[in-house]
Amino acid sequence: MSEILPLPLTKKTPSITSNLRLLVLSNGHGEDAIAVRILRELQQQISAQQIFALPLVGEGRAYQKLNIPVIGSVRSMPSGGFIYMDGRQLARDVRGGLLQLTTNQLKAVRRWVKTQHKSGYSTTILAVGDIVPLLFAWLSGSKYAFVGTAKSEYYLRDETGWLKRNTTAEGWEGWSGSDYLPWERWLMSRSRCKAVFPRDSLTTEILKQWKIPAFDLGNPMMDGLDPSFPLQQFYTTDTRKQELERPLTATLLPGSRTPEAYANWEKITAAVSGLIAMFRQQDFVGHTSGNLVFLAGIAPGLDCDILAKTLKNQGWNIVPNEESPIKIPDEPLTFKHKNAYMILTQNAYNDCLHLGDIAIAMAGTATEQFIGLGKPAFIIPGEGPQFTPAFAEAQTRLLGCSVILVKQPADVASEIKTLFANPDRLHAIAKNGARRMGKPGAAKRIAEYLIENWE
Repeated sequence: MSEILPLPLTKKTPSITSNLRLLVLSNGHGEDAIAVRILRELQQQISAQQIFALPLVGEGRAYQKLNIPVIGSVRSMPSGGFIYMDGRQLARDVRGGLLQLTTNQLKAVRRWVKTQHKSGYSTTILAVGDIVPLLFAWLSGSKYAFVGTAKSEYYLRDETGWLKRNTTAEGWEGWSGSDYLPWERWLMSRSRCKAVFPRDSLTTEILKQWKIPAFDLGNPMMDGLDPSFPLQQFYTTDTRKQELERPLTATLLPGSRTPEAYANWEKITAAVSGLIAMFRQQDFVGHTSGNLVFLAGIAPGLDCDILAKTLKNQGWNIVPNEESPIKIPDEPLTFKHKNAYMILTQNAYNDCLHLGDIAIAMAGTATEQFIGLGKPAFIIPGEGPQFTPAFAEAQTRLLGCSVILVKQPADVASEIKTLFANPDRLHAIAKNGARRMGKPGAAKRIAEYLIENWE
């Protein structure tokens, strides 16, 4: 697999950039976040007045925080962007005005390109997400680049060959030789498509077979995840002793979409109860501390009072933050039950990712980011609309051995115990996560490529 190498960048911003206008198209909350990471890097090189955006799903609040003007109409749909997982969600969106919104957005994109060209500017469109923004970019008549966040060859194969499938979709997925379908590859191979940035090295290599200008610059999902503390502070000259004495720490990731996340939380806390019941010093290799710590990374849009009520019903009691063996630089809610502590935080997400030894997860992006740090996640199928059994099964293919699919919350504890008894498997998980998700810095590398090659 090819190494991700930084592309050469001139010390001085090319003079042609003052005549450029960039429009970013994205279709989802996660895609907006990825686009914003790239735009932050671009804003270090070009004027903010040169950048525009159109979120095709949602209201684009991530762009508003960067003061990037949004062209065209924006609106939140009932599905929250998960129409591809459930036909009923698509029907709800259609009733909610999806077709009219899409038509208006396409008109806005074409109008923007035409207006910029009349004013003497050169235009480029950066499409982030899946075929929808990619199709919009092609229909615009402008040159464009594509950051593919939704698809990966890992859904179909790994470095050793094609994956075996036991589902009814087996005969359809991969029928064209790639996770990207022929019409998607056609859009990526047009002369106006100047660059494609797939999410991993394997996908890049496969796309190049169709003469697509694909570049392996990494996955921006792994950017911006630095914790609030220097990582080395957890290691002393007696590293082994410190590792043995510190508590086993599990990161809990229930997702961000309401009301689904609250239902996910019920399943996750049931798994937590099973882990507390099973936990003994001798049961888990590498941890002699009698304590368990659960770090819940809660999305800002969720109501922690609802989550706290679930915990109180299960016997957890709120305690001062100072009692917890792990300190979070935030004003979290801290609970205790038997030999376990539970910390709920809405402002220390990165710290939750870095401090966890394992994750119990029912999320999309958050699970992938945890895996990218080289650690295992135990996932439980939910009711959807996002984290359905089909989504969970697909996630095991995307992330490989780093994800352990557990059908019932009560079985999570025994699966964790089995994993901890196998150091070779843990080592393989660490290597797999880095390979599938890539190294940090992808947003900067993509921004550098765009600036260097705009002309």
